[in-house]
Amino acid sequence: MDLLSFISSPISLAAITLALILAMFMIKIHGRSSSEKEEKKGYHPVAGTILHQLVNLNRLHDYMTDLSRKNRTYRLLGLGLFSSRVYTVDPANVEYMLKTNFANYGKGKYQHGLLSDLLGDGIFTVDGEKWRHQRKASSYEFSTRTLREFSSVVFKKNAAKLTKVVSEAAASNKCIDVQDLFMKSTLDSVFKIMLGVELDSLCGTYEEGKWFSNAFDKASEITLHRYFDPFWKIKSMLNIGSEAVLKDCIKVVDEFVNKIIQGKIEHVQYPQPQEDLLMKRGDILSRFLESDQNDVKYLKDIILCFIIAGKDTTAGTLSWFLYMLCKNTTIQEKIAKEVREAAQINDDLSINEVVSKINEESLDKMQYLQAALTETLRLYPAVPVEGKICFADDTMPDGFRVREGDLVGYQPYAMGRMEFLWGHDAEEFRPERWIDENGLFQQESPFKFTAFQAGPRICLGKEFAYRQMKIFSAVLFGCFRFKLSDEKKAVNYRVMLTLNIDGGIHLQAFPRLKCT
Repeated sequence: MDLLSFISSPISLAAITLALILAMFMIKIHGRSSSEKEEKKGYHPVAGTILHQLVNLNRLHDYMTDLSRKNRTYRLLGLGLFSSRVYTVDPANVEYMLKTNFANYGKGKYQHGLLSDLLGDGIFTVDGEKWRHQRKASSYEFSTRTLREFSSVVFKKNAAKLTKVVSEAAASNKCIDVQDLFMKSTLDSVFKIMLGVELDSLCGTYEEGKWFSNAFDKASEITLHRYFDPFWKIKSMLNIGSEAVLKDCIKVVDEFVNKIIQGKIEHVQYPQPQEDLLMKRGDILSRFLESDQNDVKYLKDIILCFIIAGKDTTAGTLSWFLYMLCKNTTIQEKIAKEVREAAQINDDLSINEVVSKINEESLDKMQYLQAALTETLRLYPAVPVEGKICFADDTMPDGFRVREGDLVGYQPYAMGRMEFLWGHDAEEFRPERWIDENGLFQQESPFKFTAFQAGPRICLGKEFAYRQMKIFSAVLFGCFRFKLSDEKKAVNYRVMLTLNIDGGIHLQAFPRLKCT
């Protein structure tokens, strides 16, 4: 749903008109002096209202980046009906929110209300004991050797399938929408790892899986727009417009996942042949069931959170990564050279032989590849803005105050473009900024590079995501060279919960192997 579709419905148009009149009235009443008085009381400078976000929805993250260049932390007024929103790109404030005073900043009832229709009481929507319980259980599962080995097998299998699709397109000189392929392939991977199900959306053989994928994408998009639509509750109550579509999508999603969980519960106690144990019991759902957790709603909620975390985020990052390498062909060739040397790939190998050479040892040698993926995440973070609710009046490290009930957000997208953090070349794609004097990848503070959050809520799947992205990238660049099908076409993001490319990214692939 783009901005034009959003405002074209009668209810949305009327709501926006009413809200804009209210905004102008309040600005006229309070004027500049009101903002100045607020700032003198110790609150962050006012940069606008939440309606300005709605008006700038199609370029939301660039709009907020522009505001951050003027004020590292700023407020958007809630117009008296809603609490203010405070946004920051200051690492000290980010660390304070995510670590130092972690207990005072969480999802809160407000965000739970926005997200829970889709994600229920999953780990991304809750605080307190519910969050701690899920975090502890999930943290254990993500750290096991079993999941690491199982996921690597799944990633390599799906990377091979994807590469063969690309090979067929290259042989017939056809363009490919690589984001669409990544979305399908990463969904197949995350479904196998989370639920133990072969979704096969890449080849389109599973019709129900296609319905689920489409419904899940649409539900994700509409859920994000709730943050900018102050009248979504009215539309939900009346079951009209986008909220009616959301309910239909969630019904499809819930029925599909519930059916899989019920099937697993019914079969989990049957004996499994030893030789198939890794592939049949390596998935997260089976491991939860084996630990006597069989509450269907609990399992559905936590699994859906992991699906949204593992599908769109990785696929979006890989799409931006290929886009950046097509715009920077020298870097593309440097990565291809590193991959082929590390895995000992030559032009006479088949795709399956290339895949077999991508192992833990060869992946560890691909330091520049890791740097380039991280540089992509710096400029195009999978989650471009992340918000918490302030539970009690507080003072941030910069000396300014925030109120109870304010949404306080940090902005990975904007932070990646701040010169005070990254230097004068902040907006340039330069993987070398992540390489030390020994040619090894070097980390940055997670409060400066916030693509994976930080503190107690740091992303559980960080290493999981890197492993998948490195495997897919290594296989693709070991086998192909890529270029944009239209060098002049503008590439923009689509405003969703995650940062995806609007309309996909169309490329041409050229074989490096003799047998492709």
